[in-house]
Amino acid sequence: MAAFMYSQSLQSVKVYSGGHLFSSRRRYPSPFLKKNAPCIVSACIPKLQKELSLASPEIGMLLDSVKWDDKGLAVAIAQNVDTGAILMQGFVNRDALATTISSRKATFYSRSRSQLWTKGETSMNFINIHDVFLDCDRDSIIYLGTPDGPTCHTGAETCYYTSAFDFLKDSQVGESKMALTTLYLLESTISQRKAEIAEPQIGKPSWTKRLLTDDKLLCSKIREEADELCRTLEEKEDKSRTASEMADVLYHAMVLLGLRGVKAEEVLQVLRQRFSKSGVEEKESRKK
Repeated sequence: MAAFMYSQSLQSVKVYSGGHLFSSRRRYPSPFLKKNAPCIVSACIPKLQKELSLASPEIGMLLDSVKWDDKGLAVAIAQNVDTGAILMQGFVNRDALATTISSRKATFYSRSRSQLWTKGETSMNFINIHDVFLDCDRDSIIYLGTPDGPTCHTGAETCYYTSAFDFLKDSQVGESKMALTTLYLLESTISQRKAEIAEPQIGKPSWTKRLLTDDKLLCSKIREEADELCRTLEEKEDKSRTASEMADVLYHAMVLLGLRGVKAEEVLQVLRQRFSKSGVEEKESRKK
């Protein structure tokens, strides 16, 4: 999942007109931004009360808070808001960051061409920005967004597909693999097992393959594991038992998703879209 989501030091900071910053915990006067006291500053793009222009004082305050290097640059990392995948890294200057916030398209600064460039301006595979985060030292930036297509110029989903550990084992290794978090590694494994079904079976099939080829068995296991999960609450079982049963539910549900050709990312997108809705509103929308 998204790396920053696990940081205990993060706080959402909103920029409003009037020369002040507001966070969920404290109210900071604008001079605070010009000091070196560590903090996390978020552009909070989805929650801004008004659209900000490149020349707005709010963006100016935010840009002043960044610790630019001696060339006026900072590192920017693009991250998928749903999967947490690190898509790419680039450099940004004041104009690139301001353009990103204003246009909501990931924009960088090309050191070789000495000009701004927007990811997707040639390939149309834009990264649509949901939020922008600065780290505690204010010298590194996260562009949190959804990609319209593959991010890497090679056609790969991300620019990170070479494992250092695999290289150290065998420097001639030619197979690339994506940098996947636990949930997506599981999804990838299930996808591999699904592809192997068409191949001649040697020996006893794996449990995943059995589930993929038997709808009745798969559905019965999901119902069984869901019931066992509920019983950990009803019978006041240990938290580790709840985690174990939830892992079983998640695994079997992921097999069903793989069988149906539904990606976990699609499920997470649905969940994200529900964040701004109440449960009542969401249920009513399903009836339409």
